[in-house]
Amino acid sequence: MSDARGNPAPVRIRAIEPGDVPRVWEMLRGLAEYEKLTEYLTGDSVMMAGALFGKGDRLRGLVADRSSSLVGYALYFPVYGSFRARWRLHLEDLYVDPEVRGAGVGAALLAHLAHLAEEGGYYAVDWEVLDWNRPALDFYERLGAHRIGTDWFRYRLDGDALRELAARAAVPVTGQ
Repeated sequence: MSDARGNPAPVRIRAIEPGDVPRVWEMLRGLAEYEKLTEYLTGDSVMMAGALFGKGDRLRGLVADRSSSLVGYALYFPVYGSFRARWRLHLEDLYVDPEVRGAGVGAALLAHLAHLAEEGGYYAVDWEVLDWNRPALDFYERLGAHRIGTDWFRYRLDGDALRELAARAAVPVTGQ
């Protein structure tokens, strides 16, 4: 993926298309392996395509295309910030193939996402990073990102606890 002089081919950032999903899913598997989270990888590329291109609220995505080869992706979605009464974007995944890391692909993906946020009137782009992922932490900080707190904890309701709490609902939710 370089020109005749050995320079890296330019990367083009674009919106994800349906035909990109199998390759993005392949890269997502690489992310799960790197983060040692493959036990949580229970979806598949068909489900991802539905999230990206089906009806209703949608996941959104960008891909990094270098010489007709996808070498990175970003998945994101809008989140409403009630205290500010404004929207922000949440970056769910940012992944760049190991062979091209350090060549500006991740920065190009984030720059494009920042442009979409500015253009769309979003007040921020947020994401989470595993505390042991020093290369990612360093990368984000070099781009000007900062931690937004240490006193908040993430919680999740799922599995049996989700089903048990749902069963306690007095009235089904309508109009959603």
